[in-house]
Amino acid sequence: MSGTRWVSVVVAAPPATVYAVARDPRNLPRWAAGVGDRVVERDGCWLVPGGPLGEIEIRFAAENPWGVLDHEVLTADGRRFHNPMRVVPHPDGAEVVFGVRRTPGAPDAAFEADAAAVAADLERLRALPELTPPPAPPA
Repeated sequence: MSGTRWVSVVVAAPPATVYAVARDPRNLPRWAAGVGDRVVERDGCWLVPGGPLGEIEIRFAAENPWGVLDHEVLTADGRRFHNPMRVVPHPDGAEVVFGVRRTPGAPDAAFEADAAAVAADLERLRALPELTPPPAPPA
């Protein structure tokens, strides 16, 4: 069975700000738990050394004005995972939408765990200090 589950979070920040923060691979360890604790640039490629999947390469879609953050993850053993992701305007700021793709043959529990992990990642993204509005002044 295959499929995609769309997971989203609304961030109280301008879409361009959210896009810039989420698009910078150096920020991934701050909010994407599955990539490991550091991202390095080597020969124009963004690599995550020693993460849960071994060394991986992450390739983002070219910078664009539409908020497209699709990215591909390439594992050391040659597997490729395409992850659709967008930052779109929302009345309360920006909505970040991530398509969790079911790995062929994955049981329901694994798919649910993947979706829950992405939801937690997006919550961490929303909570980054540069995306969190300052508290309202006292009345």
